[in-house]
Amino acid sequence: MRPGLALAALAIAASAIAASAEPKAKGTRFWNLTGETVAKLELAPAGTTTFGPDLCAGDKDGTVDNDERLKVEGVASGTYDARVTDTKGRVCMASAIEVKDGAVFSIEQDQLKDCKP
Repeated sequence: MRPGLALAALAIAASAIAASAEPKAKGTRFWNLTGETVAKLELAPAGTTTFGPDLCAGDKDGTVDNDERLKVEGVASGTYDARVTDTKGRVCMASAIEVKDGAVFSIEQDQLKDCKP
């Protein structure tokens, strides 16, 4: 085998090994920083009221505790408005939430507006 070809084969093998050792992405996740347990989380494209399904339904207990992260599926990257319902029944809005595929997005207590009991 020619030295250049052997070196190329070695580089390809090393690259494949390094790629397999990288941690797998955890997917898009919602991080609840509202100070309350979220019972329902719905997203709508920013500036609309076309809310999608309840994302909390994907959690094993159907709620997202404060400081808990929830894996979110079926939400494309973009800017969203959120309707958040806590376990006490309070419904609040949060505007301009940036969601990026494969990243964590959060909603914090000071982002909650227009809360109704």
